[in-house]
Amino acid sequence: MTHRLNRKKTPVTFAASALASAVLLALAGPAAAQDAAAANPTELDAVTVTGYRASVEKALDIKRSEKGMVDAVVAEDIANFPDLNLAESLQRIPGVTITRDAGEGRNISVRGLGPDFTRVRINGLEALTTVGGSDQSGGTNRSRGFDFNVFASDLFSQLIVRKTASADVEEGSLGATVDLRTARPFDYDGFTFAASGQGSFNDLSEKASPRAAALIADTWADGRFGGLLSVAYSERRVREEGSNTGRWYSASSNGGFSPSSPFTAGLADGVWHPYFPRYTLLEHDQKRLGVTASLQWKPTDNTEFALDALYSKIDTVRSEKYIEAISFAYSAQKQNMVLRDGYIDPTSGALLYGLFDGAGVRSEQRRDEWNTAFKQVSLSGEHRFSDAFKVNLLAGHSSSKHANPVQTTLIMDKANVSGYSYDFRDSVTHPTFNYGIDPTDTSGWTLAEVRLRPQYASNSFDNGALDFTWNFGPSFTLRGGLLAKDYEFDTSEYRRQSETVVPVFADGSYTVPAALVDIARLGGVAGSPDAWAVPDLAALSQLLGIYSGQGIYQLYERNATRRSVEERDRGAWLMGEFGFDVGSVPVSGNVGVRRVKTTQSSTGYSTVDGAMVLTHVSRDYTDTLPSLNLVAELAPDLMLRFGAAKVMARPGLSSLTPGTTLSLSSGHRYVNGGNPNLDPIRARTLDLGVEWYFQEGGLLGLALFHKDIESFVQGTSTVMPFSASGLPASLLDGTGVSPNEDFTFTRPLNTPGGDLKGAEFNYVQPFSFLPRRWSNLGLQLNYTWVDSQIQYLTSTGAASLKTDLTGLSKNSYNSTLFYEGEKLGARVSYTHRDGYYTQVPASVQGFSFHGMDAVDTVDASISWKIDDHLEVSLEGINLTNETSNEWVGTSAWKLPLTYTQTGREFLLGLRYKF
Repeated sequence: MTHRLNRKKTPVTFAASALASAVLLALAGPAAAQDAAAANPTELDAVTVTGYRASVEKALDIKRSEKGMVDAVVAEDIANFPDLNLAESLQRIPGVTITRDAGEGRNISVRGLGPDFTRVRINGLEALTTVGGSDQSGGTNRSRGFDFNVFASDLFSQLIVRKTASADVEEGSLGATVDLRTARPFDYDGFTFAASGQGSFNDLSEKASPRAAALIADTWADGRFGGLLSVAYSERRVREEGSNTGRWYSASSNGGFSPSSPFTAGLADGVWHPYFPRYTLLEHDQKRLGVTASLQWKPTDNTEFALDALYSKIDTVRSEKYIEAISFAYSAQKQNMVLRDGYIDPTSGALLYGLFDGAGVRSEQRRDEWNTAFKQVSLSGEHRFSDAFKVNLLAGHSSSKHANPVQTTLIMDKANVSGYSYDFRDSVTHPTFNYGIDPTDTSGWTLAEVRLRPQYASNSFDNGALDFTWNFGPSFTLRGGLLAKDYEFDTSEYRRQSETVVPVFADGSYTVPAALVDIARLGGVAGSPDAWAVPDLAALSQLLGIYSGQGIYQLYERNATRRSVEERDRGAWLMGEFGFDVGSVPVSGNVGVRRVKTTQSSTGYSTVDGAMVLTHVSRDYTDTLPSLNLVAELAPDLMLRFGAAKVMARPGLSSLTPGTTLSLSSGHRYVNGGNPNLDPIRARTLDLGVEWYFQEGGLLGLALFHKDIESFVQGTSTVMPFSASGLPASLLDGTGVSPNEDFTFTRPLNTPGGDLKGAEFNYVQPFSFLPRRWSNLGLQLNYTWVDSQIQYLTSTGAASLKTDLTGLSKNSYNSTLFYEGEKLGARVSYTHRDGYYTQVPASVQGFSFHGMDAVDTVDASISWKIDDHLEVSLEGINLTNETSNEWVGTSAWKLPLTYTQTGREFLLGLRYKF
């Protein structure tokens, strides 16, 4: 098997050359003034560091001042973040890797621990926001993982990633706590205004989109009152192309192929065939609006209040167009398929080539219209009763409401086709299909299904905290506080009573008129074929009146997908901050304990005596979480850090439902069961680090970490006919799926856990020691190695594989070369993430893992300051047109699941600051 990538030629070489040339021209520019200054060293001018270099230096100042192990990203300037996307900014931090959706950063993992193990706070308050996605990218997020693509990065002034625990930071994270902070008026001196605009172009979609941001702030009453407003708006039009197989199943599954098949070797159990091999075409049209507002009031020198508000909404319209042989997925059709010829890979046992008669060809078009609206309001206050004692108050509410009111799929079939074939022998990502018909023929298609599946998910937090700080002198401060946090999650879905009941057309038949059939065409992926017929969803929807909500199109809430979780967390903490000398070495740090009680209530529909019954399950558990952080200043610029803590993370939301969730989409068939009595994931952590700040803005650092994960939550999977599960067959009514079909059944279990260990290397070097304009250069490098050994279980609870955590990349690294001169600013960044497992063990017996291949991305930007107020910029994102490759297999071989590419993106912008 070989991988063949056909990529469109674009001006990447030109962009890289232009960037290098601009920097070299700046370096080689007139240097008379610098030479004169060198000749008279007593005449020194103050050097003001700006732009990306200033951002790096501020981030290092934050890192250095903390007692625990943290990393930060700081805005380059007013409403100007280093990256367009928050997740993509965070991936520059050691130990942070990201996953993408439609080419844009969506979730983060920290030190090998996935999105569910990372908590996010906005302006000090825990928050969660989730979005929708295509089925191949995971669909609607109903987990604890934070979707960063809801927000424009320009809304925030800094991000801090806290990798070690301390008593004053709320529980709930094994990986890290990420603090997002929006700007406030007291951050600036008096009246401030900044605005920017960009136009972006994607070379795969060949579409242009706008992007704009603005901030205005001012203070009054001698700086005692201030107000700020910022707005960010962007559009993004992306085309996502590729191929997928759905899964690989045994030839004997779903009743097997016809026993009359001449190629008998392909009928054996353990010969794998793709579930629904196809090319994929997705088009994303995204709009994102964000607004922040802040009021600050300082009535006296000892009292200060801040009222912060954040609103963000992302609206997306996505279309998906496919053509596939669906008969592999249905037993009644598969048993009529005659396998005439084939090729079986001797290593994997996969039927990489198959020629069939009796195939069912399906064409479908899906349209999603979804949005997520996030709102947060918070009030914070501080009052200093004396120089030694102060109190802080923080309270707020946040909500994230995801609505997918339109999720419509129209499906048309051609049955009993002879001469269908697929061929993965030359390329596992670019297979060759012969559908046995002309795939662009718009006639003879039968309307088979009309799917209407609107769905909703909401998350909300109510937070309140009261803290005190009592300073007993220069060597000891006592801090403590109380926390109350209420969290609610709810999700629902609606469907037609029967998706296979469809109307007849004017001629009295179910044959779709040719005028109501469109043609889908690939543009970037060299498909074979690269065009096919799809139902004209807009025209058919209007003709059939499918959104009327009447008659056969009436929608009903599905009990199997209705569930909710409520949590009430009550906690208290006490922490001492200290400082002392060991000989000539200053030592500082904190030691404390946090105690929290979680009261959890889960609701969902369970199966009782063959009937669906609404079930409520409540439980509570208490955790006592000690922590210690030490910093020894071995020399004025050399710091040794140590951290030890006990930490916990609550189980994933989808795992806590007491009921059963049925998922049927594009041939995928899942039954997901919950377990509301899951224990939290608990771990003991140790961290050791050394940091050498060898010059202003420079750092050489090494951090070692170990996590003893005492308990873990694993999703187990098994494949069997629905009829063997004990669930009522009525759950399949209206879906067109027989109880005899194979389903993947999943259920979460607590497992023994295991060890996770790793190391982070961090190097930041401004080349200020170089002569003349070469001194404007700088370099960032970091590398992370992570290893784990987690004991996985089978669906029966027996020991299975012992291997890495899902989502863990053993090696990740990134580098940024930057130049920041008086007029010219430029940088180029490279990021690598090793491949990783997404599921262990695999759903289908005979496979060990689901996984993702390694990813390498290159981004670049260049800017020119026209004057003190105006700046022009050019950016390039994903310059190598990196692809995404998901697979299933064993340690010895892999078979393809999903392959996609989204193209390169270029942005030309103008920025004004007053």
